[in-house]
Parts: sequence; C-alpha cells; structure tokens
Amino acid sequence: MIRSTRNAARLRHDDGDAPADPDRRQFLGYTGAGLLAAVLPGCNDSAASSYGQTVAFGRQQIQAALQQHPESAGALSVALLKDNQIVWQEAFGNAAIASSGTPATPATLATRFNIGSNTKVISALAVMILRDRGLVDLDAPIVQYLPSFTMLSPEYTQITVRHLLSHASGFDGVTYCNMFSFGAPIPGYADATQAALANEHLKFLPGEMEAYCNDCFTMVEPLVAAVARQSYVDFVRQSILEPLAMTNSGFLTSIPTSGAFALPYINGMQYTQEFVNAYSTGGLSTTPSDMMNLAQMFLSGGMFQGKQIVSADGIAQMGSDQTKTLAINPGPIQKFGLGWDGVSGPALSFAGDATWVKTGGTPSFTSNFIVLPDVRMALMVAGSGGLGQHAIAVAILMRALQEDGSIRPDAPTVSTTAPSVATAPDVTFAAGIYGNQTVPLQVIVANGALQINQWTVPANGGTAGWQPLDENVTQYRYREDGWWWSDQNPQNSYRFDVRTGTDASGRAYRYCYLMQRASGKVNLGGLSLAQQLKPLAPLGAAWQARVGTSWVAVSEFANSEFVMLNDDKYLRCTLGRLRDLDGYVLFKGNGVIQLLAPLSDDYATTAVKVPGTHGSELYEISFSTTNGAQTMTVAGVQFKPA
Repeated sequence: MIRSTRNAARLRHDDGDAPADPDRRQFLGYTGAGLLAAVLPGCNDSAASSYGQTVAFGRQQIQAALQQHPESAGALSVALLKDNQIVWQEAFGNAAIASSGTPATPATLATRFNIGSNTKVISALAVMILRDRGLVDLDAPIVQYLPSFTMLSPEYTQITVRHLLSHASGFDGVTYCNMFSFGAPIPGYADATQAALANEHLKFLPGEMEAYCNDCFTMVEPLVAAVARQSYVDFVRQSILEPLAMTNSGFLTSIPTSGAFALPYINGMQYTQEFVNAYSTGGLSTTPSDMMNLAQMFLSGGMFQGKQIVSADGIAQMGSDQTKTLAINPGPIQKFGLGWDGVSGPALSFAGDATWVKTGGTPSFTSNFIVLPDVRMALMVAGSGGLGQHAIAVAILMRALQEDGSIRPDAPTVSTTAPSVATAPDVTFAAGIYGNQTVPLQVIVANGALQINQWTVPANGGTAGWQPLDENVTQYRYREDGWWWSDQNPQNSYRFDVRTGTDASGRAYRYCYLMQRASGKVNLGGLSLAQQLKPLAPLGAAWQARVGTSWVAVSEFANSEFVMLNDDKYLRCTLGRLRDLDGYVLFKGNGVIQLLAPLSDDYATTAVKVPGTHGSELYEISFSTTNGAQTMTVAGVQFKPA
C-alpha cells in the first residue's frame, strides 16, 4: 500500500500495537452517538442477545466515526463471529451518495468493499493449498517455479516461497505504476512488477530480516499461475471462494455487471468504482459476512461445512511466527506469519496465545480482519478509508471478550509517567543521521541528553530544516527502565539497538537502530524506527546536476486513481541532498522523504535496512535516455523532468 494522510492509500498492514497514523491508534468515542441513528442507518440481520452490549457499543463507535469524519463517511460494514455463528453483522452509511436527483444507495450486508492487503491472507492460503497438493515447497527458491524471474542482485536466486509470504525477500517494497484505477481495470500489473524487479537490487539478503512488502505478494500471482496452470484469479475462485460459499467476493478484472459495490468517497466527493489491479497483494472485493466463512475455516483447522479446504498443518503454518529464525530482528513485537501481519500481537494476547491480525487499505477503503483461534472469535470491519477501522475493530473485540467472560487480565502497557532519571550510558556512537521509509532523523548527543529531530519540508514552500520529532520536545533523558524519555511529552520513549555479525555472503555488518516505544501501548519491546547512516563519498557530477530537479510521472494511465485524484504527492517528485550527510540523494515523493545511496551515475538504491514497518516501501531510482530525453524510473513508474 501507497501512503496518504488518510492512511487508506497503502496496501499495507499495521500491527495492532505498532505506532500507526493517528486515525488508527486513537480510540473513537462519541457521547451523543445515539442521536445519529436517524441519519446514519444500519442494515442488520443478526445480533445475538449474548453480545447485546457489544453490539450497542460497536454501533456507537461506528456511527460516531461516520459523524466525526464526514469527508470520509461513505459506508462501513462489520461482522463478528463466535465459534461457527455470526453473532453480529451490520452495514452503515451509504454505498453511493445522492446526486443529481438520484437517491442515495444505503449500504447492505451484500455491499462489497475493496479490502486491500487483507487479500494477502487469501494469497498465502492459495499457496498452502498448492503445498498440500505437493506442487509447492515453501523453502524452495521461487526461480524453481518462475525461471524467468531475475533481479540485478545475484542473491535473488535465494528468495524462497516462504520469503514471499513472510515479507523476507529483500524487495524494496511496492511497484506503483497503475496499481489503482477508477472506472475500469488496468491489466498487466503483476507482469509490470516482475519487469520492474528485474531492474532493481535487493535491499537486504533474503531471510536476513523482514520488512513489509507488497511486491512479495504480487509475485504470488505468477507463482500460483505457473504451478496451478491456471490464472491466480481462477484458482482462488475455484479453490477458495466457491468452496467457502463466499458468493459476494471476487476480483474486479473487468467492469462488473452484477453485485453491489461501495463507491469511493474521498475528501467529500464521490468517485466511480475503484479497481485494484494488484490482485494477489490487494485485489479482493468482498463483504465482512463472506470473510466470516473464511474465519470459520481458520478456526476449524482448514475445514468448512464438512469439506477440508486446506490441511490443519497449513493453517498452523500460516499462524506460526516467521521471525524466530531471522538474523536481525531488534523489534520482536511485530511477528509476521504467512500472510498475517501478526500472529501473537500483545494487544489482544490476553485473550489467548494466538492473535492473527491483518489490515488493508486502498486509496478509497480500509479494512481489518482479526481471528482469535484460542477463543474461537473473529471480526471484520471494512469501509471507506480514514474512519479509524483498526481502533474500532480492537475495541469491539475487547468488549465482546469482556461480555462473554473469555478475557484474561490485561497485558501490561508502557507507563505514561516517565521513570526516574538514571546515569546515562555513553551513546556518543549513536549521534548522527538516520534513515527510514518516511523521513530522515537526526540524533544529537550532548551533556548526557539526546535531541531527536526530523527533516521537515514546509508545505508552503518555506525553507526545509530540522524540527523536533515529538512536538515541543527538545531533550530526552535516560531513565531507570533503560529508555530515553522527555518530561515535556512522555508519549514516546527511545533507545538504541546495535546489531553486528556476518551475513550469509560473508560480509561483516553493524547496524545501529533507533528504537521507539509508545506510552499507553503494549509494544513493550519497541519498534525499529530508523537506522544510522554513515557519510559516503561526495556526490559525483551527474548527481550534483540533478540536485534541485523536479520530475512528473508519465506512465500512469488517464484513469489511474492518482491521476483522477490529481494527487501531486504521487505524480511528482524531487531530488536533492541533505547538507548534514555527504554522499546521499534526498528523494522526496509518494508522501515520503528517503535517503538513497548512488551505485553509479544512473542508479541510486535504498540506503537503509530497517526491519518491520519503517523499512517497508523503500525506493530505488534509475535513469535512462531515449531519443535524447532523460527518464527516471521509481517503483516501476516513469518520470520526466517537470
């Protein structure tokens, strides 16, 4: 997924405990929600009396979200499963708003939503079915099944099927070109991704670490097609959707002639139907009710209505922690499964040892799918983007677990009060510039205290510079718990983690990570926020000449969603340099600012290796000249000088 301020434009995940964008981590409350029923109707056909309090609470939260975010308030749908029974399913809002004398179309239980990266669970399931049939070995190199696959780094031959399903391939992250469209699909996305990867390098060795990666799952599409000898879409339909009676589910490979679909509602405007062209990484269109059939299968060891869809071992493999064997994993809270974002996230782990979580988003929609196998409960919340679906989903599950008595004592959370100041260790080694997927950071060590800043480019075109990472915080002090806190704003605390060793190619490494932990959350181990970078040789003449240049996308189709939304964040980018760190190219585009390391006059690759979310979707840029005109390629998108 693709970043946006609404956090709905990236086919990505968010672990339930990761510091996410505000709309995903804030708990939505609205004291007057009961007054909204008349203007925000719900369509409901099941609400078991044993979960009456949960249903009332959930309705309040959903109606509040729709009321508080009118610019995003299209439709939202929910389904809650206990054992093999849907105890609550309801749709809210309008699938299409009223316009030009046409009345609004209320959302119903049959209204389909694009669920983005939740599709990754389906893709992993498809591979496990092929594994059961003896057609796929999870630990075999993908080139065994896709001999045409290639990359510029020779280690690409070491990428296995398991690496794809657990985000451990080493791919940069995502190919953006024509990923989303309005009105009609744009074919060929998976082929374009494979072609883009052929012109890219690995950002880390396969299996060295895990960083969330859409391209990993895009490559599942040609993998399934090669092994099953039918298209990915047909295989999923015949082997998963039809056996699970998911009658309101499918991939929008053409303009649909039947079915009810929610239309995009963005910034107060309605658009035509959204098509997700990245089928295996985020293309499923479905309903929460249909997804409860999938959940029943997960809770029943691969069985649905007397038919074995996949082996119990296949389900167990998907739900197993794939991070245990990683060479580098300084933030152990994020535990990827196969297809799942997390398999034992602590936010809900007090309801059982296993917590299978997947989230997803497109530019128009956001969804959350959570399965708790130990208490045999599942939930799906899907709807228009920017409504805080993750917070709503977790809150509803918490209330349901409390209501049926299956909840265990709360997991410990990080205190909101900073511990006492302690004698600080020598961390002068940690001073310098850090990089991640979003923005360069600066760590200053002085007089036993830290300053942590982020590179800020004013929206009004003012002078870029360093500003405090946490608002109003100019100093962090070392505390008794081993973390650095501020007194002005104790929301986040920090520490450093240094990892050294020899990689699989025999090269010595030393990675220094800035770790972040959020107060009031249960991510007790912290998350890798950024990696320290060392100066490189000064930029050569070719790169110096590009400093300050602007570029505009030329390969997006006219009905690309970014073109239709006129979103310059994705259609334009700039190149520069960071005055505090020699030798790097400062890339600004797609809503992020990244530091890239030149490999030659025509290549610059990602400079950081950060596990987890903050190391996902990194970029590599390359240049070519055709008929005297220079073109820049970024994440599969071609740009020309603006």
